[in-house]
Amino acid sequence: MVKSIGILTSGGDAPGMNAALRAVVRTGIYHHCRMFAIYRGYEGLIHNEMKEMTSSSVSGICRMGGTIIQTARSKRFMDQEGRKEAYDNFKRRGLDALVVVGGDGSFRGLHAFINEFGIKGIGLPGTIDNDLYGTEYTIGFDTAMNTALDAINKIRDTANSHNRIFIVEVMGRHAGDLAIYTAIASGSEEVFIPEKIEDFSAVVGRIEKGISRGKHSSIIIVAEGDESGGAFAIKEKFSKAKPEWDIRVSILGHIQRGGSPTATDSIIASRLGYESILGLLDGKSDVMVGYQSLDRVVQFIPLEETWTKKKSIPEDWQNMAKVLAS
Repeated sequence: MVKSIGILTSGGDAPGMNAALRAVVRTGIYHHCRMFAIYRGYEGLIHNEMKEMTSSSVSGICRMGGTIIQTARSKRFMDQEGRKEAYDNFKRRGLDALVVVGGDGSFRGLHAFINEFGIKGIGLPGTIDNDLYGTEYTIGFDTAMNTALDAINKIRDTANSHNRIFIVEVMGRHAGDLAIYTAIASGSEEVFIPEKIEDFSAVVGRIEKGISRGKHSSIIIVAEGDESGGAFAIKEKFSKAKPEWDIRVSILGHIQRGGSPTATDSIIASRLGYESILGLLDGKSDVMVGYQSLDRVVQFIPLEETWTKKKSIPEDWQNMAKVLAS
Protein backbone atom coordinates (compact mmCIF):
# COMPACT_ATOMS: atom_id res chain seq x y z
CA MET A 1 0.00 0.00 0.00
CA VAL A 2 1.30 3.46 -0.95
CA LYS A 3 1.51 5.72 2.10
CA SER A 4 4.64 7.82 1.52
CA ILE A 5 5.47 9.45 -1.83
CA GLY A 6 8.43 11.44 -3.09
CA ILE A 7 8.32 13.91 -5.99
CA LEU A 8 11.19 15.40 -7.98
CA THR A 9 11.60 17.54 -11.08
CA SER A 10 14.33 16.44 -13.47
CA GLY A 11 16.08 17.62 -16.62
CA GLY A 12 15.30 20.99 -18.19
CA ASP A 13 12.86 23.16 -16.25
CA ALA A 14 9.46 23.84 -17.78
CA PRO A 15 6.71 26.32 -16.85
CA GLY A 16 4.01 24.43 -14.96
CA MET A 17 6.33 22.21 -12.93
CA ASN A 18 5.34 24.08 -9.78
CA ALA A 19 1.65 23.60 -10.56
CA ALA A 20 2.32 19.87 -10.95
CA LEU A 21 4.20 19.81 -7.63
CA ARG A 22 1.30 21.55 -5.89
CA ALA A 23 -1.23 19.11 -7.32
CA VAL A 24 0.83 16.03 -6.40
CA VAL A 25 1.45 17.19 -2.83
CA ARG A 26 -2.11 18.28 -2.08
CA THR A 27 -3.73 15.26 -3.72
CA GLY A 28 -1.42 12.94 -1.80
CA ILE A 29 -2.15 14.68 1.51
CA TYR A 30 -5.89 14.58 0.78
CA HIS A 31 -5.57 10.80 0.48
CA HIS A 32 -3.64 10.58 3.78
CA CYS A 33 -0.18 10.07 2.27
CA ARG A 34 3.04 11.61 3.55
CA MET A 35 4.58 13.72 0.80
CA PHE A 36 8.28 14.45 0.36
CA ALA A 37 9.91 16.92 -2.04
CA ILE A 38 13.26 15.74 -3.40
CA TYR A 39 15.49 18.69 -4.30
CA ARG A 40 17.70 18.91 -7.42
CA GLY A 41 16.18 15.93 -9.18
CA TYR A 42 17.91 12.54 -8.99
CA GLU A 43 20.99 14.26 -7.54
CA GLY A 44 18.91 15.14 -4.50
CA LEU A 45 17.81 11.53 -4.18
CA ILE A 46 21.44 10.41 -4.21
CA HIS A 47 22.42 13.04 -1.62
CA ASN A 48 19.32 12.59 0.54
CA GLU A 49 18.09 16.16 -0.01
CA MET A 50 14.45 15.72 0.94
CA LYS A 51 11.84 17.60 2.92
CA GLU A 52 8.38 16.55 4.06
CA MET A 53 5.73 18.80 2.56
CA THR A 54 2.46 20.13 3.92
CA SER A 55 -0.37 21.79 2.02
CA SER A 56 1.09 25.14 3.09
CA SER A 57 4.47 24.20 1.59
CA VAL A 58 3.02 24.58 -1.90
CA SER A 59 0.80 27.62 -1.30
CA GLY A 60 1.08 30.33 -3.92
CA ILE A 61 3.34 28.42 -6.33
CA CYS A 62 0.83 27.51 -9.04
CA ARG A 63 1.61 30.59 -11.16
CA MET A 64 5.37 30.58 -10.56
CA GLY A 65 7.80 29.67 -13.33
CA GLY A 66 10.70 27.27 -12.92
CA THR A 67 10.59 24.73 -10.11
CA ILE A 68 10.90 25.59 -6.42
CA ILE A 69 12.45 22.19 -5.68
CA GLN A 70 15.02 22.80 -8.42
CA THR A 71 16.18 20.40 -11.09
CA ALA A 72 19.38 18.85 -12.39
CA ARG A 73 20.74 16.33 -14.85
CA SER A 74 22.43 13.56 -12.88
CA LYS A 75 25.24 11.56 -14.48
CA ARG A 76 25.61 9.49 -11.31
CA PHE A 77 22.01 8.27 -11.55
CA MET A 78 22.83 6.83 -14.98
CA ASP A 79 25.01 4.24 -13.23
CA GLN A 80 23.65 1.42 -11.11
CA GLU A 81 25.94 2.42 -8.25
CA GLY A 82 24.39 5.89 -8.16
CA ARG A 83 20.89 4.44 -8.32
CA LYS A 84 21.74 2.12 -5.41
CA GLU A 85 22.72 5.14 -3.29
CA ALA A 86 19.45 6.79 -4.30
CA TYR A 87 17.49 3.65 -3.36
CA ASP A 88 19.15 3.46 0.05
CA ASN A 89 17.96 7.03 0.76
CA PHE A 90 14.56 6.22 -0.71
CA LYS A 91 14.11 3.37 1.79
CA ARG A 92 15.72 5.29 4.66
CA ARG A 93 13.02 7.94 4.28
CA GLY A 94 10.34 5.25 4.19
CA LEU A 95 9.13 6.14 0.71
CA ASP A 96 6.81 3.78 -1.15
CA ALA A 97 6.59 5.54 -4.52
CA LEU A 98 8.17 8.24 -6.67
CA VAL A 99 6.64 10.83 -9.01
CA VAL A 100 9.06 12.28 -11.58
CA VAL A 101 8.30 15.37 -13.65
CA GLY A 102 10.59 15.48 -16.67
CA GLY A 103 11.34 14.29 -20.19
CA ASP A 104 12.56 11.11 -21.84
CA GLY A 105 15.93 11.02 -20.07
CA SER A 106 14.21 11.40 -16.71
CA PHE A 107 11.80 8.62 -17.62
CA ARG A 108 14.63 6.28 -18.64
CA GLY A 109 16.11 6.80 -15.18
CA LEU A 110 12.79 6.16 -13.47
CA HIS A 111 12.19 3.03 -15.55
CA ALA A 112 15.59 1.63 -14.56
CA PHE A 113 15.00 2.54 -10.90
CA ILE A 114 11.64 0.76 -10.88
CA ASN A 115 12.97 -2.38 -12.55
CA GLU A 116 16.14 -2.68 -10.46
CA PHE A 117 14.61 -2.09 -7.04
CA GLY A 118 10.91 -2.89 -7.41
CA ILE A 119 9.67 0.55 -6.34
CA LYS A 120 6.49 2.13 -7.64
CA GLY A 121 6.82 5.16 -9.87
CA ILE A 122 4.90 7.38 -12.27
CA GLY A 123 6.15 10.03 -14.70
CA LEU A 124 4.61 13.39 -15.57
CA PRO A 125 5.58 14.81 -18.99
CA GLY A 126 7.44 18.05 -18.24
CA THR A 127 9.34 19.38 -21.27
CA ILE A 128 8.84 22.40 -23.52
CA ASP A 129 9.73 20.32 -26.61
CA ASN A 130 6.42 18.39 -26.54
CA ASP A 131 8.35 15.35 -27.78
CA LEU A 132 7.00 12.53 -25.59
CA TYR A 133 4.86 9.82 -27.13
CA GLY A 134 1.52 9.25 -25.42
CA THR A 135 0.49 12.80 -24.59
CA GLU A 136 -0.90 15.52 -26.83
CA TYR A 137 0.73 18.25 -24.76
CA THR A 138 3.61 18.26 -22.30
CA ILE A 139 3.85 20.56 -19.29
CA GLY A 140 5.54 23.79 -20.40
CA PHE A 141 4.94 23.52 -24.14
CA ASP A 142 2.10 26.01 -24.35
CA THR A 143 3.99 28.63 -22.32
CA ALA A 144 7.15 28.20 -24.40
CA MET A 145 5.11 28.57 -27.59
CA ASN A 146 3.48 31.77 -26.36
CA THR A 147 6.84 33.14 -25.21
CA ALA A 148 8.28 32.48 -28.67
CA LEU A 149 5.21 33.98 -30.30
CA ASP A 150 5.54 37.20 -28.29
CA ALA A 151 9.21 37.51 -29.29
CA ILE A 152 8.43 36.88 -32.96
CA ASN A 153 5.71 39.54 -32.97
CA LYS A 154 8.33 42.04 -31.81
CA ILE A 155 10.89 40.80 -34.33
CA ARG A 156 8.31 41.21 -37.11
CA ASP A 157 8.04 44.92 -36.30
CA THR A 158 11.72 45.56 -36.84
CA ALA A 159 11.83 43.22 -39.86
CA ASN A 160 9.07 45.27 -41.54
CA SER A 161 10.80 48.52 -40.68
CA HIS A 162 14.05 47.46 -42.38
CA ASN A 163 12.84 45.11 -45.17
CA ARG A 164 14.70 42.24 -43.55
CA ILE A 165 14.48 38.49 -43.39
CA PHE A 166 14.76 37.16 -39.86
CA ILE A 167 15.68 33.57 -39.07
CA VAL A 168 14.40 32.78 -35.58
CA GLU A 169 15.65 29.66 -33.82
CA VAL A 170 13.41 28.03 -31.22
CA MET A 171 14.11 25.02 -29.02
CA GLY A 172 13.46 21.47 -30.16
CA ARG A 173 16.43 19.11 -30.39
CA HIS A 174 14.57 16.18 -31.89
CA ALA A 175 11.03 17.48 -32.35
CA GLY A 176 9.59 20.31 -34.42
CA ASP A 177 6.36 20.85 -32.48
CA LEU A 178 7.46 24.15 -30.95
CA ALA A 179 8.70 25.39 -34.33
CA ILE A 180 5.67 24.46 -36.41
CA TYR A 181 3.04 25.53 -33.85
CA THR A 182 4.82 28.87 -33.44
CA ALA A 183 5.18 29.30 -37.21
CA ILE A 184 1.46 28.79 -37.76
CA ALA A 185 0.44 31.03 -34.87
CA SER A 186 2.78 33.85 -35.91
CA GLY A 187 2.08 33.72 -39.64
CA SER A 188 5.74 33.00 -40.39
CA GLU A 189 6.75 32.44 -43.99
CA GLU A 190 8.84 29.27 -43.59
CA VAL A 191 9.61 26.66 -40.96
CA PHE A 192 12.45 24.13 -40.70
CA ILE A 193 11.86 21.08 -38.49
CA PRO A 194 13.84 17.86 -37.79
CA GLU A 195 10.99 15.70 -39.09
CA LYS A 196 11.31 16.92 -42.67
CA ILE A 197 14.15 17.78 -45.06
CA GLU A 198 13.25 20.98 -46.88
CA ASP A 199 13.95 21.66 -50.56
CA PHE A 200 16.09 24.76 -50.05
CA SER A 201 15.72 26.06 -53.60
CA ALA A 202 11.93 25.82 -53.25
CA VAL A 203 12.13 27.82 -50.00
CA VAL A 204 14.15 30.53 -51.75
CA GLY A 205 11.60 30.56 -54.56
CA ARG A 206 8.68 31.05 -52.20
CA ILE A 207 10.39 33.93 -50.42
CA GLU A 208 11.22 35.54 -53.77
CA LYS A 209 7.57 35.23 -54.75
CA GLY A 210 6.55 37.03 -51.56
CA ILE A 211 9.04 39.83 -52.22
CA SER A 212 7.70 40.26 -55.74
CA ARG A 213 4.21 40.68 -54.25
CA GLY A 214 5.48 43.56 -52.12
CA LYS A 215 6.25 41.80 -48.83
CA HIS A 216 8.46 43.93 -46.60
CA SER A 217 9.73 41.10 -44.42
CA SER A 218 9.91 37.36 -43.95
CA ILE A 219 10.13 35.36 -40.75
CA ILE A 220 11.68 31.90 -40.92
CA ILE A 221 11.34 29.62 -37.87
CA VAL A 222 13.99 26.97 -37.28
CA ALA A 223 13.98 24.19 -34.69
CA GLU A 224 17.42 23.97 -33.09
CA GLY A 225 17.64 20.29 -34.02
CA ASP A 226 16.93 20.77 -37.73
CA GLU A 227 19.27 18.74 -39.92
CA SER A 228 20.54 21.92 -41.62
CA GLY A 229 22.49 22.75 -38.46
CA GLY A 230 20.42 25.56 -36.95
CA ALA A 231 19.71 29.20 -37.73
CA PHE A 232 23.25 30.37 -38.50
CA ALA A 233 23.87 27.46 -40.89
CA ILE A 234 20.64 28.26 -42.72
CA LYS A 235 21.60 31.95 -42.88
CA GLU A 236 24.86 30.99 -44.61
CA LYS A 237 22.95 29.03 -47.24
CA PHE A 238 20.62 31.96 -47.87
CA SER A 239 23.53 34.41 -48.05
CA LYS A 240 25.27 32.32 -50.70
CA ALA A 241 22.08 31.93 -52.74
CA LYS A 242 20.92 35.55 -52.33
CA PRO A 243 23.76 37.82 -51.16
CA GLU A 244 21.60 40.90 -51.77
CA TRP A 245 19.10 39.91 -49.06
CA ASP A 246 19.39 41.54 -45.62
CA ILE A 247 19.22 38.53 -43.29
CA ARG A 248 19.44 38.52 -39.50
CA VAL A 249 19.39 35.72 -36.94
CA SER A 250 17.71 35.67 -33.54
CA ILE A 251 18.25 32.73 -31.15
CA LEU A 252 15.50 32.74 -28.55
CA GLY A 253 17.30 30.23 -26.32
CA HIS A 254 16.49 29.84 -22.64
CA ILE A 255 13.97 32.66 -22.56
CA GLN A 256 11.53 29.97 -23.72
CA ARG A 257 11.94 28.04 -20.45
CA GLY A 258 11.08 30.90 -18.09
CA GLY A 259 8.04 32.86 -17.04
CA SER A 260 4.72 32.12 -15.41
CA PRO A 261 2.87 29.21 -17.00
CA THR A 262 -0.11 29.92 -19.19
CA ALA A 263 -3.55 28.91 -17.95
CA THR A 264 -3.34 25.88 -20.25
CA ASP A 265 -0.06 24.69 -18.74
CA SER A 266 -1.28 25.28 -15.19
CA ILE A 267 -4.45 23.28 -15.87
CA ILE A 268 -2.67 20.41 -17.63
CA ALA A 269 0.02 20.22 -14.92
CA SER A 270 -2.61 20.24 -12.16
CA ARG A 271 -4.66 17.53 -13.85
CA LEU A 272 -1.66 15.28 -14.47
CA GLY A 273 -0.36 15.75 -10.93
CA TYR A 274 -3.76 14.90 -9.49
CA GLU A 275 -4.09 11.80 -11.68
CA SER A 276 -0.58 10.57 -10.84
CA ILE A 277 -1.54 10.12 -7.19
CA LEU A 278 -4.81 8.39 -8.08
CA GLY A 279 -2.84 6.10 -10.38
CA LEU A 280 -0.32 5.16 -7.68
CA LEU A 281 -3.10 4.49 -5.18
CA ASP A 282 -4.75 2.31 -7.81
CA GLY A 283 -1.59 0.22 -8.15
CA LYS A 284 -0.25 1.70 -11.38
CA SER A 285 3.51 1.97 -11.86
CA ASP A 286 6.17 2.33 -14.56
CA VAL A 287 3.82 4.54 -16.56
CA MET A 288 3.49 8.16 -17.64
CA VAL A 289 0.28 10.11 -17.28
CA GLY A 290 -0.63 11.50 -20.71
CA TYR A 291 -3.19 14.15 -21.63
CA GLN A 292 -5.50 14.35 -24.65
CA SER A 293 -7.03 17.81 -24.70
CA LEU A 294 -9.86 17.27 -27.20
CA ASP A 295 -11.66 14.85 -24.89
CA ARG A 296 -10.03 16.23 -21.71
CA VAL A 297 -9.04 12.72 -20.71
CA VAL A 298 -5.87 11.23 -19.27
CA GLN A 299 -4.28 7.90 -20.05
CA PHE A 300 -1.43 5.88 -18.57
CA ILE A 301 1.35 5.06 -21.04
CA PRO A 302 4.14 2.53 -20.27
CA LEU A 303 7.26 4.59 -19.57
CA GLU A 304 9.34 2.71 -22.13
CA GLU A 305 6.91 3.64 -24.91
CA THR A 306 7.44 7.36 -24.26
CA TRP A 307 10.88 7.18 -25.87
CA THR A 308 10.78 3.98 -27.99
CA LYS A 309 7.71 5.17 -29.89
CA LYS A 310 7.98 8.42 -31.78
CA LYS A 311 5.53 11.27 -31.86
CA SER A 312 5.07 12.64 -35.37
CA ILE A 313 3.91 15.93 -36.81
CA PRO A 314 1.03 15.13 -39.21
CA GLU A 315 1.72 15.88 -42.86
CA ASP A 316 -1.41 18.02 -43.06
CA TRP A 317 -0.03 20.34 -40.35
CA GLN A 318 3.15 20.78 -42.36
CA ASN A 319 1.11 21.42 -45.51
CA MET A 320 -1.13 23.89 -43.68
CA ALA A 321 1.88 25.90 -42.50
CA LYS A 322 3.11 26.11 -46.09
CA VAL A 323 -0.27 27.01 -47.61
CA LEU A 324 -1.07 29.72 -45.05
CA ALA A 325 2.35 31.32 -45.57
CA SER A 326 2.04 31.43 -49.37
